[in-house]
Amino acid sequence: MNGVLTLLALIICGLIVFAVPALVVPFTDQYGPVTFVDTSKAVLLCAALATIAGFIFYRNSINGSFLLKLFISALLVRMLLGTVIFAFNGQEFFGGDAVTYDFFGYAQLEGWSGDKYHQAAVNRFVASGIGWGMVYMVAAIYGVIGRNMLAIQLVNSVLGAATAVIIFLSALEVFSNTRVARLAGFAVAFYPSLVLWSSQGLKDGPIVFFLALSILATLKLGRQLSFKYLVILVGSLFALLSFRFYVFYMIAMAVGGAFIVGLQPLTQKSFARQLVVIVFVGLTLTYLGVTRYANVQLERFGSLERVQRSRRDASTRAQSGFAPDVDVSTTQGALTTIPIGLLNLLFAPFPWQLASLRQSITLPEMVIWWTSFPMLILGLWFSVKYRLRQISPILIFTIMLSLAYSVFQGNVGTAYRQRAQLLVFYFIFVAVGYVLLFEKREERKRQELAAKEALANRLATSTASRR
Repeated sequence: MNGVLTLLALIICGLIVFAVPALVVPFTDQYGPVTFVDTSKAVLLCAALATIAGFIFYRNSINGSFLLKLFISALLVRMLLGTVIFAFNGQEFFGGDAVTYDFFGYAQLEGWSGDKYHQAAVNRFVASGIGWGMVYMVAAIYGVIGRNMLAIQLVNSVLGAATAVIIFLSALEVFSNTRVARLAGFAVAFYPSLVLWSSQGLKDGPIVFFLALSILATLKLGRQLSFKYLVILVGSLFALLSFRFYVFYMIAMAVGGAFIVGLQPLTQKSFARQLVVIVFVGLTLTYLGVTRYANVQLERFGSLERVQRSRRDASTRAQSGFAPDVDVSTTQGALTTIPIGLLNLLFAPFPWQLASLRQSITLPEMVIWWTSFPMLILGLWFSVKYRLRQISPILIFTIMLSLAYSVFQGNVGTAYRQRAQLLVFYFIFVAVGYVLLFEKREERKRQELAAKEALANRLATSTASRR
């Protein structure tokens, strides 16, 4: 297996370096023709980051070899898809935001060099509510290797592949079941939409990565106080604030709520640990300016009227909009919108909504998701019944974000894309459901086998007594 993965990695990297430059279709932006054909730098950056991540995962004392294989496999799939999108200029078809982030990331790099015009353009873009984290990330990468959109895609591919490993570790931390952890890790590694969004120059990949990392750090801190995971938690929360501010508020409340409830039975030691975590995280985020930034964002975007305007635009301007007549500007209107919004968030696009090629190619994976949903319910029921404290950060966050998206999402395409932020955690419960059924089936077979053996022993004893 290791030899196969190594060979595939060499082949894919070779194709990217030598074959892709001849396939790239140039396009033009404000700065002139853009080709981005220096693929060797992108591959080198990807290899460096993947080596660091792979070394960290391989150091896991029990599952290191499996985690390394899972990471590399997930990375190669994303690299291949991302390269195809890049080579044939498919960014506009799959995710036009990638071109936007490329433009403003390069503008930010120019702004750091003293160009006031481009810095003003970036400031206006960020002030519109777009997280500055992705702009800074693109600018930083361009500052190291030059303007190269493929490099952004490959960096996101590393983050997407690493997310599969983090979900594995999170599931193992909660359930102590290798089957559940492996199934959840495989689902995140290879589920088509999760691969798609994390192999492009979009901020979805980093957001999902930092969400998963925040949950893992929370679970680890709930078991044992660790300065390493305190730093990871604070860093992940701050990163989420920079990428998508409202997701930060929800994960912060989920983390805080989990420590208030307690991830373990309450003792003096656990209470002290939880208090230290809450105080440290709160003071550190305050020092980083989160409260000031939060007040500004909430004042500008934290009203139902603003949500209504945003939702109306999304539902009326696009062909895939739904329920354009609903009004979420009041509390009653928002609450009555939740059922139809939640239905579309969880299950759309439906077959009757497949009005274009881009929507139609989602059907195979949607069939997989629809058939897996009963397992989600079963796994969630088991988790709430037997692991409520441990799953509290995941449960609080997924419920809050699911309800929030069901209110202000009015577009099937956007709901499908942002579902990725929830799917990585949903798949943990799906894995629990599948393993419960599998183990129940195994137990039934063991009972049947034991009954047959008992019957055979009775018959043998009866025959021997007659003799």
